[in-house]
Amino acid sequence: MKKIFLSIGFLLFNASLFSGCGVYSFTGASIDPSVKTFTVHFIKNQAPLVVPSLSQTLTEGLKNKFLTSTNLNQLDNNGDLDFSGVITNYAVTPVAVQANETAALNRLTIAVNIDYVNHQNEKQTWNSTFSRYADFNSSSDFTSIQDQLIQDIVQQLTEDIFNKAVVNW
Repeated sequence: MKKIFLSIGFLLFNASLFSGCGVYSFTGASIDPSVKTFTVHFIKNQAPLVVPSLSQTLTEGLKNKFLTSTNLNQLDNNGDLDFSGVITNYAVTPVAVQANETAALNRLTIAVNIDYVNHQNEKQTWNSTFSRYADFNSSSDFTSIQDQLIQDIVQQLTEDIFNKAVVNW
């Protein structure tokens, strides 16, 4: 019985400790309580090499990250947090060259430039370029692994954008 009361007391103490700290989530997001909404505009693809589905994948990935990691509501326009951007690079380059001058590994790199506006706190507004990559065996059929590589890179990019926007460590 004593253990139950100690456990309840511990939970109540922790709940009261975090109740005055604004909005906090277990993802590490620290969002001002005045922020209630977000908008992610379609991220255009202006890379020299264009994969038709990449813009949609990145846009939806960023929306999904905010929907699943915060309690913010999504708006089509005029959100408290506003994201827009362009994909600036999509490239496959050799990474590790073998003795016979063929690549053992190739690298898919995706870069995106994001404009972030925090309408509740203009001091937190920024423009940044994010770039991530994934290496793959050059003997692999790129067309068969391209979608998975894109998914992996988009997940990393959305995590980076999310962290810069709302994780104030």
